[in-house]
Amino acid sequence: MKQAIIVIFLLISALSAMAEKKEDQKLWKKARRIHEKAITVDTHCDTPWALLSSDFNIGKKHNAPQSRVDLPRMKEGGLDAEFFAMFTSQKPRTEENYKEAYNKVNQMLDSIHSMVEKHSNQAGLALTADDAARIEKKRKRAVYIGMENGFPIARDMNRIQEFYDRGVRYVTLCHSYHNDICDSSSDSDAPEHNGLSGFGREVVTKMNQLGMIIDVSHASDKSFSDVVKYSKAPVIASHSSVRSVCNHDRNMSDEMIKALAKNGGVIQICLLDVYVKEPDTTLTRYKLEHELRKNRARYKTMTDAEKQKQHEQWDFLQNNYLDELPTVNYFVDHIDYVKKLVGVDYVGIGSDFDGGGGLADCMDVSQFPNITFELLKRGYSEEEIKKIWGGNFLRVFREVEKVAQANK
Repeated sequence: MKQAIIVIFLLISALSAMAEKKEDQKLWKKARRIHEKAITVDTHCDTPWALLSSDFNIGKKHNAPQSRVDLPRMKEGGLDAEFFAMFTSQKPRTEENYKEAYNKVNQMLDSIHSMVEKHSNQAGLALTADDAARIEKKRKRAVYIGMENGFPIARDMNRIQEFYDRGVRYVTLCHSYHNDICDSSSDSDAPEHNGLSGFGREVVTKMNQLGMIIDVSHASDKSFSDVVKYSKAPVIASHSSVRSVCNHDRNMSDEMIKALAKNGGVIQICLLDVYVKEPDTTLTRYKLEHELRKNRARYKTMTDAEKQKQHEQWDFLQNNYLDELPTVNYFVDHIDYVKKLVGVDYVGIGSDFDGGGGLADCMDVSQFPNITFELLKRGYSEEEIKKIWGGNFLRVFREVEKVAQANK
């Protein structure tokens, strides 16, 4: 009798597993169909640094975690458009350092333009909101350009026009330290401007006039509130997550998300582990990362050799302990939270791939359909998924363009 019960139990379990597998296959088929139909936009990757290397060919498929974005994997993952964000680190504000950052950005701009030209059969340069769909119709990947950190602007307003003319369509106002434009959320020093500086307000006005999107990721809470106060156009957080879900100074509070929604903007949820899920402090990965982040406080004064060592240690961390990363379901918790707080119209996706972003089951752009599958599992409609994957961001982009047109 006991054996018969065990056999029946095992049979029921097997049938249940088969039914679940069949249901998942059905759901995956639907997820792939929706993902293919959507205009998918990732608003932040740091791949331009890789483009500076002669060893990196973005037209060929690479492997994560060493590389997370290339044109073949964009196609494989159904990613239609990517913002290639040109990152420059914040240094002491000297003429020499301003010049170095300016030159570095122009090098990256040259490399992006060269990449698009070299791989014109796979990609096209995108300059407007409508370009994403136009280029997708040609079965190519849309390459947008962003600039992470306003440091290369120095205090020269003419550079904003110059960068716009070269294809830059958003600027992340600051990075991990205060700059001439605004205070950062991560700088351990006391606030320098108590939000936006006077020059920063001029930058906001100029960007509105040009139709350049303002990115508030990395900005302090007060800097953010100043931006939404002075900007005539909606703004974005290109790669930030929700502070109430994961308590990190780089994430946005409920009050900030509500203000962003009122502004008509959008928060693009980031795939970087410590922004997605509060870390287990007993894990090896956390301990190593914690030490590296402690050293960040003196990064501006490090020698080039010390900086190189810091980068090597960071690369080692990114390439190891991958099993300790959070998963897509934790990531989608952030989207759920924003939807419940302000509605589905104000949330999107900004991976931060090649800049720290990556989850256990979404290691690179080829695995983006895993997010669509999870959204579908949670009951999101096709319309909602399309909004999250690009519709919301492109709505903001069009409004930014409209504000600029009205100012002409």
